[in-house]
Amino acid sequence: MPDSAVGRLAARVRSIAGRRRWGAAFGLGAAAALALPPLYLIPALAVAFTGLVWLLDGAARGRSAFWLGWWFGFGWFTAGLYWIAAALFVDIARFWWMLPFTVTGLPALLAGTTGLATWIAWQVGAGGAARIAALAAAWTFGEWIREWAFSGFPWNLVGQVWGVSDASFQGAAVVGVLGLGLLAVLAAASPATLADRAHGGRRWLPLAGSLILASAVVGWGAFRLSGADPGTVPGIVLRLVQASIPQTLKWDPAARLAIFQRHLALSRGAGFERVTHVVWPETAGPSFLDRDPSARMALAAAVPPGGLLLTGTNRTTAEPTDPPRIWNSLQALDANGRILASYDKAHLVPFGEYLPARAVLGRMGLSKMTAGSIDFSAGPGPRTLNLPGLPPVGPLICYEVLFPGAVVDPARRPEWLLNLTNDGWYGRTAGPHQHLAIARARAVEEGLPLVRSANNGISAVFDAYGRERGRLGLDVVGVLDAPLPRPIAPPPFARLGPWIPGTLAALAFAAALAGRRPRKDAAGR
Repeated sequence: MPDSAVGRLAARVRSIAGRRRWGAAFGLGAAAALALPPLYLIPALAVAFTGLVWLLDGAARGRSAFWLGWWFGFGWFTAGLYWIAAALFVDIARFWWMLPFTVTGLPALLAGTTGLATWIAWQVGAGGAARIAALAAAWTFGEWIREWAFSGFPWNLVGQVWGVSDASFQGAAVVGVLGLGLLAVLAAASPATLADRAHGGRRWLPLAGSLILASAVVGWGAFRLSGADPGTVPGIVLRLVQASIPQTLKWDPAARLAIFQRHLALSRGAGFERVTHVVWPETAGPSFLDRDPSARMALAAAVPPGGLLLTGTNRTTAEPTDPPRIWNSLQALDANGRILASYDKAHLVPFGEYLPARAVLGRMGLSKMTAGSIDFSAGPGPRTLNLPGLPPVGPLICYEVLFPGAVVDPARRPEWLLNLTNDGWYGRTAGPHQHLAIARARAVEEGLPLVRSANNGISAVFDAYGRERGRLGLDVVGVLDAPLPRPIAPPPFARLGPWIPGTLAALAFAAALAGRRPRKDAAGR
């Protein structure tokens, strides 16, 4: 497109006023979400962030800049997180009251971080590369806030767009997904400077620099993967069991026996004699095994000779307590039905596994979404389990795999990660695909193979570079037999964690301050 055409387009975008301005920001944010997995429509990200910068250039007040970012974020999160509402329809008669909060309330809350990002970018001064650098830095800071504030919700991280290929995703080993997000915003917004007359011929430099940077990321990733083969652990064959139990049946007492028999039949199916360890997904095993010897002996039938069954289950204390305590757990059983080790989920899901402010909300008749009236208790945090016949493992149950830099026991590094989950709540939506992509990111960041066992899919095995070594698709009933990949030496992000993307964001913001230019007053919008 000729420069004059770019300039005219930018001028039209800047001049959008009134409600159409907020609508444009919302539409751009929703379009940007198309670049996330599973679609990976990367051009949509460039169109969206370029348009956002042009809208921001037309803002005359900081308040207007904030609301531009808020509406952009509202579109980004509404389109990117629509699938959460599917969980409510499992029992819509009970949870109809959560539908407005899930569809609009949660995106509206999360959009505060994107509004803060555009407000900061506007405060830097007039448009150009400096504003783009400030936007990228502030966006990264906002994602960091989302990772930790109010129990944390690091979903829709823009850096996940680099997962479009194995090569492009290798940058996560150095800068993490947060750092890749900074690069994504810089690259996606850089075409906005093509309409910047103040820099004449230099207006192409940010776009050219972004293309060179993106090429370098992909090129380095391809180089890193060339010939990279850490191999597999000798003598270990894992069987991941995916029974694909509908969420509407999962906790039905009348279906309990049939559910167990399906898991057992899949475990002992063809090739069982070659398997060394069987893995069942989150809450697949009978509950309260500590108190139920007969259930443990029944599970022992799924244990290969000399091996183990690793299963998700609800755990409680061996003796009754008042009040009762329940954990969402992983337990390892041997062929004699003995529990050799347990891991309790530490990062619980608000409203899913516990009711926040129960003293208030409970009196209003509200409850958590999972079965039972008792809130789950939280475990102590990431830990490494030593299990017979297996390298040291770092368990992660469902939601816990979301958090960059917080999935490994800092005192004792494991040699592989095991993620048990149940995505049956979300049906055939983008949710299970996004969850899988997020789990893959932890493998690249930590340099550890990751094994994922999901009730209804997607179960998969990733090596320490995040390359998929096998999978069972969404809603497939079956097993995945796979060797266990070896780990590699801890990459930079595994050693330094969030310090790396934090430093990059600080440098980007410092560059923005150094390169800013005065902002001229404009007719306010």
